[in-house]
Amino acid sequence: MSDEPDSLSYGAAALAKSVSDDLFEDLLAVYPPNEAAAVMAVAMLKVLRPGMAANRYSTHYGRTFVSKYYPNVAMSKNSVGSLFRKLGMDGKKRKAFYASRMARVAPDHHIAVDGTLKQDTSTVNDLSSFSYKARVKGCKDVSVLYAYEIETMEPLCAEVFPGNSIDASSFSAFINDNNITKGMIIADKGFPVSAIEEDLKVRPGLHYMAPIKRNDRRISENGMLEFEEVVTGTDKSVVGKKVDLKNGRYLYSFRDSYRAGKEERSFITKSKKKKSFDSDKYLSHRDEYGVIVFESDVDMALSQVYNAYEDRWLLELLFAQYKGEEILDSTNVQGDYSLIGAEFVNFIATVMTSRMVRKAGNAKLLDVMTYGDLMDDLSSAWRQSGSTDKPRSADKKWVHTLPSVLVLLEKLGLSEPLIKESRKVGRPKKAKTEPEKPKRPRGRPRKNPEPQAKIE
Repeated sequence: MSDEPDSLSYGAAALAKSVSDDLFEDLLAVYPPNEAAAVMAVAMLKVLRPGMAANRYSTHYGRTFVSKYYPNVAMSKNSVGSLFRKLGMDGKKRKAFYASRMARVAPDHHIAVDGTLKQDTSTVNDLSSFSYKARVKGCKDVSVLYAYEIETMEPLCAEVFPGNSIDASSFSAFINDNNITKGMIIADKGFPVSAIEEDLKVRPGLHYMAPIKRNDRRISENGMLEFEEVVTGTDKSVVGKKVDLKNGRYLYSFRDSYRAGKEERSFITKSKKKKSFDSDKYLSHRDEYGVIVFESDVDMALSQVYNAYEDRWLLELLFAQYKGEEILDSTNVQGDYSLIGAEFVNFIATVMTSRMVRKAGNAKLLDVMTYGDLMDDLSSAWRQSGSTDKPRSADKKWVHTLPSVLVLLEKLGLSEPLIKESRKVGRPKKAKTEPEKPKRPRGRPRKNPEPQAKIE
């Protein structure tokens, strides 16, 4: 009697597999086949079940087609924890993997460098130390810096830093470690550009874009709140202004009417709760509501600057989806290496997710449903585990799969659609039938018909 189930969840795993074969090839060029398969299997399970508990890897591996795509992968808590540690210890292989991805960026495409804080409440690694943002939240974070291709919004490489490290030093280490010689550093407020000036000098193809504080005197000196045009290329109501500075830098200011109203309502609501209204403070800040001003060393259109900054939210959502591992605290392999290895697998999962979102968007599915609903529906598509050929919606190997889900699979190219017989346009002709009685002679019948002779 076989221990293998006779049916497995197919749809969501098939979508992940359809966008990630090249990632597996890149891993095989650097890692042994068993490790490359393990990385892909764990990353794919993260994509299918974000936030999955550490003791559930083996269960979900055994109930999905992931076990068919990457067979014989050990999925116990200790096995996955050991994998993380091994990945984290070998920095050369990670860099080789990232380098191959960076080398394939098209010459006319652009690279951006950004970062995000990720919560990590473990107690045994040095990377998880209190950050400035974490002091407010009451938890600990690590910083993940990443480079991504602007045209495709796909991550190219990533690196983990302590949560309380200075942003500028982290950026400097990141661009040096990954040999990033071109692109755009997109920073947060308060980023000290002066700290990376040396890196920018030796890399003339590397540039920066950083928001400045609202009390920066350059805003008033250059009239950055006197907006001159409407920003195009966005569905938001935004006005902007661009100014060339004497030092060769540029200032770009924007005011989002929705955010402005939101900030003003927030101020008024707080005043109501406190039962006090500071008129001077309100009037002095009113013109700044909804405003953000950037400094950059690149001459760009207002729409380019605004969209480059606004598009960051999708990648931040993707990276934030894969949090710190519970497994790291429940095994004996916790530490810096394990955290770095776990984030490497998270990076693979993030790339998969970004591609899946893009593929679903191109199929117009996200116009009618959310990404989460799509994944739920696809996960409900089960197939017989022994089926290895490309699925057809009409075959008999589906298990309790709804027709509406089969339509989703067809639109994503994961199942061949039903072949319908072509019919000619118009009403079909009636079949000719022989008359039961002889036809009547043509013309009007006579009133007094001539008698017919009798035949004796």
